[in-house]
Amino acid sequence: MKSKIDALWKWLDERLDLSQIIAFAQHKTVPQHKYSFWYYWGGISLFLFLVQALTGVLLLIYYRPGPEAFDSVRQITYEINFGWLIRSLHAWAANLMVASIFVHMFSVYFMKAYRAPREFGWWSGMLLLMISTVFGFSGYLLPMNELSYFATKVGLEIPTSMPIIGPLIGDIVRAGPEVSEYTLQRFFALHVVVLPALFVPILVFHLWLVQRNGMALPPSEEARPVQERKTIPFFPNFFMKDLAVWLITLNVLALLAVCFPWDLGVQADALKPAPLGIHPEWYFMSAFQILKVFGNLLPGDLGEAMGVGIFTLGIILWMLIPLYDPDSRSGERARHATYFGLLVLAGVIVLTIWGYAAL
Repeated sequence: MKSKIDALWKWLDERLDLSQIIAFAQHKTVPQHKYSFWYYWGGISLFLFLVQALTGVLLLIYYRPGPEAFDSVRQITYEINFGWLIRSLHAWAANLMVASIFVHMFSVYFMKAYRAPREFGWWSGMLLLMISTVFGFSGYLLPMNELSYFATKVGLEIPTSMPIIGPLIGDIVRAGPEVSEYTLQRFFALHVVVLPALFVPILVFHLWLVQRNGMALPPSEEARPVQERKTIPFFPNFFMKDLAVWLITLNVLALLAVCFPWDLGVQADALKPAPLGIHPEWYFMSAFQILKVFGNLLPGDLGEAMGVGIFTLGIILWMLIPLYDPDSRSGERARHATYFGLLVLAGVIVLTIWGYAAL
């Protein structure tokens, strides 16, 4: 058996040059310090995306967009063997993926991993986060149940409230003045074709940048002498730890999917009033709460326009932070960047909790 495995390895190595790949992985090192835990969140996000892709393909086999959307999801949930499990895995993985990307983003920010030469890693990661939230928003409508229908109407109030171009954007996204089966078809095309076509190339570029530039050291570790810094080989040491974290993530995901299966709800009816407590998904709640606060403080469309403006300005400043704090010599700017990050983190948490408490 060993001789057959050796022969197979030799055959593959001659054609794919696998030994060079392994040699590169063994040569590559990963910093080892008290903040190393945060390095794993990028891998967790990647793993959950792979789960999304696999379960999404399985759901696509039976899902039918259009007037039969709800019935097809009901069939998946109650008639197809293990359909409920695949759907629950897909839904929970979507939420966990967005949450893990948020954790990854803030860990990168506070470890100053956006500094040169990693600016494009920061910007590509931000694009991946934005696309992931649109992934979640577009997929949320696909079951066409009562909750997803009215939550989508509420969620679309955020871009629609933008001055001048907001109503036009809303009509284009909805395919008309109201959320309908045409909206569903657009969201389906966006979810399974357009967004994956955008996401995958950016993800490959992001991963290539990580391999090229390596893991960033937090400022406290950068200040230490080189001879005192600890590293471990990427392969097999860090790779095996990453796989262990993936296994833990899979267990958490499986427990959530089995113990708290995703509810189907009732079919959407545009003629019925919206149920109480309808709100957008949790990752849009902070933006939604900003709109509500400024809408109550200022009259008419001015409040919503002000809310959208402040939220948009915050995103722009967040994305441009590598230009404000470019390297370890930034001095006072580095402290300002840290304070800004703490303000954003606290603001997101407070506004999200406030939004749910105000329902």
